[in-house]
Amino acid sequence: MDEDNLNIEIRKFLKKVGITSQREIENYIRKKFSEGGLKEGQSLEIKMELSSNNGDLSHTIKEKIKVI
Repeated sequence: MDEDNLNIEIRKFLKKVGITSQREIENYIRKKFSEGGLKEGQSLEIKMELSSNNGDLSHTIKEKIKVI
């Protein structure tokens, strides 16, 4: 296994995940804020789940994003 190529492939995947996830979160927060469902100073609890097709990989990250 070529570690450098593996690292490049993983970084490409993470870049795509990061960019698209940020866009989705921002759009969701703006929508909820404009609808009155989310107010300044409140927090939005989000969760990101990472898994593989064969089910051997499962990783979850939970975080609160404060709307400022």
